[in-house]
Amino acid sequence: MAVKYIFVTGGVASSLGKGIIAASLGKLLQARGFKVTIQKFDPYINIDPGTLNPYEHGECYVTEDGAETDLDLGHYERFLGMHTSKANNVTTGKVYNTVITKEREGAYLGKTVQIVPHITDEIKRRMLLLGESGEYDIVITEVGGTVGDMESQPFLESIRQLQWELPQDSVCVIHLTLVPYLAAAAELKTKPTQHSVQALQHAGVLPDIIVCRSEKELSEDLRHKMARFCNVKPGCVMQSIDASSIYQVPLNMLAEGLDVKALECLGIKDYPEAELSRLRTFLDRLFNPEHTVHVAVVGKYVELQDSYKSILESFVHAGAANLCKVKVHYVHSEFVDDSNVEEKLGCMDGILVAPGFGERGLEGKIVAIRYAREKGVPFFGICLGMQMAVVEFARDVLGFTDAASSEVSSTTTHPVIDLMESQKSTSVKGGTMRLGAYDCALEEGSLAAKVYGTLQISERHRHRYEFNNKYLAQFEAAGLKASGRNPRTGLVEVVELPEHPFFIATQFHPEYKSTPECPHPIFVSFVKASLDHQQNR
Repeated sequence: MAVKYIFVTGGVASSLGKGIIAASLGKLLQARGFKVTIQKFDPYINIDPGTLNPYEHGECYVTEDGAETDLDLGHYERFLGMHTSKANNVTTGKVYNTVITKEREGAYLGKTVQIVPHITDEIKRRMLLLGESGEYDIVITEVGGTVGDMESQPFLESIRQLQWELPQDSVCVIHLTLVPYLAAAAELKTKPTQHSVQALQHAGVLPDIIVCRSEKELSEDLRHKMARFCNVKPGCVMQSIDASSIYQVPLNMLAEGLDVKALECLGIKDYPEAELSRLRTFLDRLFNPEHTVHVAVVGKYVELQDSYKSILESFVHAGAANLCKVKVHYVHSEFVDDSNVEEKLGCMDGILVAPGFGERGLEGKIVAIRYAREKGVPFFGICLGMQMAVVEFARDVLGFTDAASSEVSSTTTHPVIDLMESQKSTSVKGGTMRLGAYDCALEEGSLAAKVYGTLQISERHRHRYEFNNKYLAQFEAAGLKASGRNPRTGLVEVVELPEHPFFIATQFHPEYKSTPECPHPIFVSFVKASLDHQQNR
């Protein structure tokens, strides 16, 4: 079968959930036996989100091959249970960087370089790249932003050209819009959707399917009205009602027939029934918990939930695995100190100290870690959370009162966290951290080995600073064990306190590899320890 392409665009408002719709469609097509991948095209000029503040763009998701990408790639991986790569996230910055570099090299033979055809040709090349690999039957492309945005116009023009250039039945366009409910009038309004589709058609792109986000059910009359005014076939206007869990959306879209209509649009007629038994089992466990645990996420970006999106989703997965609802409480580390730590954390069943960068909020993280260590509360630290666990132990157990990370203190006499040797000659910030999957060897008999059930693991990283091995002997003699290390470099990847009920911290980011059908073992064990702590209290 020739490769088929599905494009997902959005209109009316941002944050409608194009990524969830794309991932849900991918899940349904995968469940029908098709080999599917999803890619995201973002209109911003940054090369990638690696240098963006989380408040600007939410979490920066990291792939196995070390790409810093949009957080929607996390949804793709969690829904499809497969790895994405650098090729799955393209930005305007990447496109322009490639074109300008080629122009400097003389690749255009003196031609005037223009948006059409040079920029659009590069966009199209990247849109088709994964399809040309021979690995997939269907490639889904989500286009960031909303129709009408100046930044999105080259992407829409590229889709227009592909609709014309590719063979018949090779392209399907799905447009996601908002159908708002006006309480004062007690009715749903379709005019925003009509205008959004008109803007898309004005760009030359003709949608095949319209998916409408709404908080109310769409009547058949409303669906026929939108089909008539938006120039799509009857039955191709579908609703996406607000769901209690994003993992319910694939089943909602299955009921709407989204995958069937997409396959019909692509000229595919023979396919099996969707096999979704594992997803249904997960949802059954998710919606029928037997317990509730309260976990504090101590971080510096807690005002924006998307800053810790993968962590929050990992708690959903781990909670279902334990038949337990995980109630996450955000604690801003900048406002935690010795005077209020009991008030903020005293009723928590577990404490997770989140990743981050920079000095702001570090002392609050250290106070929270000390509280967990001394009170016997289950503790889990990730990346900067591990680094601050090391600093706290150095100060309060080893007696190194000025211990710190050299990231924030150049004058400390005990840099227990220090810049990696390979980073000392690097001045460029974008894409230069220790990124992607690296091996880790776990110590036999350790908590980490018990959690994973193996001694050899591979996890994803995103950091420049590391545990300073000059202090390793002193830490281990005092009780903080390095239970996971990189077999090639000796980099400490995991630390733990064997005498503590549950105290583990990792330099890597385990949240990037958790999925509903394969929850990450550290999160599962942490939630279980939190439940045990609650019951023991």
